[in-house]
Amino acid sequence: MSMYGRDPWGGPLEINTADSATDDDRSRNLQDLDRAALSSRPLDETQQSWLLGPSGEQKKKKYVDLGCIIVSRKIFVWTVGTLLVSALLAGFITLIVKTVPRHRHARPPPDNYTLALRKSLMFFNAQRSGKLPKHNNVSWRGNSCLKDGNDPSATFKDLAGGFYDAGDAIKFNFPASFAMTMLSWSVIEYSAKYEAAGELSHVKEIIKWGSDYFLKTFNHSADSIDKLVAQVGLGSTAGGSTTPNDHYCWMRPEDIDYPRPVSECHSCSDLAAEMAAALAASSIVFKDNKAYSQKLVHGATTLFRFSREQRGRYSAGGSTDAATFYNSTSYWDEFVWGGAWMYYATGNSSYLQLATTPGLAKHAGAFWGGPDYGVLSWDNKLAGAQVLLSRLRLFLSPGYPYEEILRTFQNQTSIIMCSYLPVFTTFNRTKGGLIQLNHGRPQPLQYVVNAAFLATLYSDYLDAADTPGWYCGPNFYSTDVLREFAKTQIDYILGKNPKKMSYIVGFGNHYPKHVHHRGASIPKNKIKYSCKGGWKWRDTSKANPNTINGAMVAGPDKHDGFRDVRSNYNYTEPTLAGNAGLVAALVALSGEKSVGIDKNTIFSAIPPMFPTPPPPPAPWKP
Repeated sequence: MSMYGRDPWGGPLEINTADSATDDDRSRNLQDLDRAALSSRPLDETQQSWLLGPSGEQKKKKYVDLGCIIVSRKIFVWTVGTLLVSALLAGFITLIVKTVPRHRHARPPPDNYTLALRKSLMFFNAQRSGKLPKHNNVSWRGNSCLKDGNDPSATFKDLAGGFYDAGDAIKFNFPASFAMTMLSWSVIEYSAKYEAAGELSHVKEIIKWGSDYFLKTFNHSADSIDKLVAQVGLGSTAGGSTTPNDHYCWMRPEDIDYPRPVSECHSCSDLAAEMAAALAASSIVFKDNKAYSQKLVHGATTLFRFSREQRGRYSAGGSTDAATFYNSTSYWDEFVWGGAWMYYATGNSSYLQLATTPGLAKHAGAFWGGPDYGVLSWDNKLAGAQVLLSRLRLFLSPGYPYEEILRTFQNQTSIIMCSYLPVFTTFNRTKGGLIQLNHGRPQPLQYVVNAAFLATLYSDYLDAADTPGWYCGPNFYSTDVLREFAKTQIDYILGKNPKKMSYIVGFGNHYPKHVHHRGASIPKNKIKYSCKGGWKWRDTSKANPNTINGAMVAGPDKHDGFRDVRSNYNYTEPTLAGNAGLVAALVALSGEKSVGIDKNTIFSAIPPMFPTPPPPPAPWKP
């Protein structure tokens, strides 16, 4: 059968239905014709693939049909291979990361100030009296003087606890309360640094141990009192007395069997105001424990009231132990110092009014200078009060009526800081560089550490107030100069001195081995040595059998000389007050300078300086 159609190119088109039975047959015929036409000349492989296409066998070898796409077998193999290798490699790396221990970046080793801080706090553990806590960590110490207060004439019967003052077993409240105030002040300012050193809970335990004992030494629940305990134990050997007491005998505190009289006072403004300062500062340290903090504030309030109502020096008379060992020259400095701490602890402006009374400051010696001006010690707290009240002006600026006297205190503080610098000649220095704040007299280090603390603290105050320095006359000095002064003095104590000796027991390789200290010098060997039986340990040239870690000894003489001799307490005896200043200076210098002070905690009890303005009136509505 034939069909005719019109050829679009101009001729008839014949379609043979028989020849086109199927599309497959026709396609096969065309392929045969194509091959025949092209067989006359050879074609390369690419041309053949374009025009003819590969044979079924070749297609199978060189291409992979993925359903939606046909890809080269070579590319497919490379892709799959690469993925498999990548997966294996990733798994291997993961396995290594999981199994190999990680090397974390270790913290830099603690600086010398931090290491010395940890040591110096241990001294207070060695000085504890009473029933010791289980974690006291001084192997050669035990419970001691548990019957303190059993003196028939004593008003307060339970006086166990507290701290021994130095190398003896006397408990003097006057230097001990100053020591606790200094420790509390350092915690309030530098709690973050204590935390970084891992010592915050330790120093707070020490402060609480001291505060708990002070609460035993007067009627702390009363609003007014007429007496308090000044001292437990006796040290006088006047007139060649051979009566057993804490200085005549050389015994371990655990073995004491002689009477320990209690000394009370009825007119002791200096002592009462210093104890008030200690409890007030401690109340800020423990402000998060409201019940305990309020208990401390109440006790401090009672003590300060007593100090103001019953005027007198606790060491008046001259024949007492107080006059011999810790004579107080005045109580006016304690009024300014104690008043400042009472204000910070309570927020009661009447204390600030008292502390900023020009007459009080005048009596305390704020305006007349003198050879000991700017020297903070257990006797004279004026320099500490001046720095403490300068803080108030720098950060709160209370204005009238306090501004004038606070500005005066800050100017005086600037003068004190100038006097510490080597460029001025207010104080001499040894050839080794130790500042002679006590003018060449024995036991210099206790004064040096207090000055180092004040200098570092004041430089941190200025830094926190965005003030780069201060003026000494026409000359401007950077805060770094103050810090450098403190560092040179503390470095001297740590071993950078002509003797190349550390004056802190247990720190460094070369330190005093014959410390004037009864507990450290007598072996704990289950033998009880009598009052005079222990003298052989006092007089032996052998080193102490027990190391009293962290104890800062009295220090070198004005020529940088030092005799490591137990019998000479002017060289080798440590004290509570001295170590408290050391701890404060060390924590201030430790760690990163950028940490700085805690600006706000000390002000936590102070109400807003200026009343809150009333809210704006409601919008007017017609």
